[in-house]
Amino acid sequence: MAPKAIIAPSILSADFAQLGADCKRTMEQGADWLHVDIMDGHFVPNITFGAPVVAKVRKHVDRPEGHYGRGTFDCHMMIAEPKKWVKEFQKAGCDLYCFHYEAAFSSAAESPEAKSDAKTNPKELVRYIHDLGLLAGVALKPATGVEVLTELLESSDPKERPDMILIMTVEPGFGGQKFMASELPKVEALRRKYPDLNIEVDGGLGPGTIDQAADAGANVIVAGSAVFGAKDPAEVISLLRATVDGNSAGRL
Repeated sequence: MAPKAIIAPSILSADFAQLGADCKRTMEQGADWLHVDIMDGHFVPNITFGAPVVAKVRKHVDRPEGHYGRGTFDCHMMIAEPKKWVKEFQKAGCDLYCFHYEAAFSSAAESPEAKSDAKTNPKELVRYIHDLGLLAGVALKPATGVEVLTELLESSDPKERPDMILIMTVEPGFGGQKFMASELPKVEALRRKYPDLNIEVDGGLGPGTIDQAADAGANVIVAGSAVFGAKDPAEVISLLRATVDGNSAGRL
């Protein structure tokens, strides 16, 4: 059976003056997850917020009852040294820690203040995240080919296999960018090969582009301004879900 639709509004588009209340309201309007964009000013040329803010927002949104459950904090780590921050975000309330493949060949240090000459790698990082009880996601920038994921998704060790793949449909770093349909062949290739995989798309998603993403096989949909900036966010969330589920049903 094709994976169900998961709608994950990006809190980068929420009202930061009332972030907790805004996130709680979005969950009440039908969101499944919250997509939490973490940027460090190094891996991408922008800075958002860190673990203390995530911990405060977590108090406003109930924890999921199980893996992939409603209320999952899907933390998209656009940071240069992702292993250093896993424990901090686990403590803050992260449920799914999604690092960038491109940043995974970095310091093996396990805390922000620690230093290490040793380097991690994608397989080791997925295992490390799983060992801490979190779901693991791997994100790809537009310039990175989808073939790099094969060794992860087909590893003989389940602890080295990511739980979700994120295909960026914009260059990471800023919200409100134009949707890049050129990245959808990556989604199509993954869906053909891994029919049960959670495949997320992020960047420029909304009512005008959801058909393309759903047709390609994406089931986890990140939408920022399309949800938080809508007159009726519940209606937009419902439309996104119906489009994805309709396409999933057609692939059964």
